[in-house]
Amino acid sequence: MFNSVLLEGQLEWNLPLLFILAMIAILYALFLNHYTEIKIYHVRPVLFFISICLFYVVIGSPLSVISHLSFSFHMIQMSILYFIVPPLFLLGIPVKFKVKVSSYFALILFASLFFLYHLPIVLQTLYQFSYLHKGYTSFLFALAILMWWPIVKMKDKRFAVLSGLLLTPACLLFVINGLRGGIANPFLQGLMLSLCLPENLNVADLFAFKINPRFDQIAGGVIMMGMHKFGLMLISHFSHHL
Repeated sequence: MFNSVLLEGQLEWNLPLLFILAMIAILYALFLNHYTEIKIYHVRPVLFFISICLFYVVIGSPLSVISHLSFSFHMIQMSILYFIVPPLFLLGIPVKFKVKVSSYFALILFASLFFLYHLPIVLQTLYQFSYLHKGYTSFLFALAILMWWPIVKMKDKRFAVLSGLLLTPACLLFVINGLRGGIANPFLQGLMLSLCLPENLNVADLFAFKINPRFDQIAGGVIMMGMHKFGLMLISHFSHHL
């Protein structure tokens, strides 16, 4: 049944977002050409373009809808958006850009809002109001940029450790819920709204496979912790090539 949904074109690409990101990429390339000695094929620009592409894949492609299938799928999407895209984006910005930001405040606020976001009652409320949900996640992304700034630009290892500690409660939330027996997947409500399906239809019946809710939530928490560590590894690796 899910194949019929795909064939009917209900999972669409976000073309306006694609246009905006393409304009950003063009302006970035023009800036490098006119104001720096950096070539478009150097490591820094490549990382910037990869961050733009990943951002579009997790936000503007059909994968953004499919990520609602399970906690683990959703956490892969969220982890890429907040733990992989921001450091790659910042690595792609020339070093001459220096901005004074309240990174500790951004980190604490991000960790708090990220934890609250994954409470079932908060998720259910956000998915009832599309613009509220988009505003919430957009604000989280802006905070993620500020959160990664001292780690990427200042190579602050203590801040990196602190970020891991403050994000741990959100990861443990899934693991604990999974160990306690799991809870119903609130992301399916967002999937139903995205596909414009009737309210009386159980969206889980669209798929030929079933996902164990306990394992799914434990995997989601582990994935989130792993992706954050992977983001730190990316910074450590590419910093030596810039």
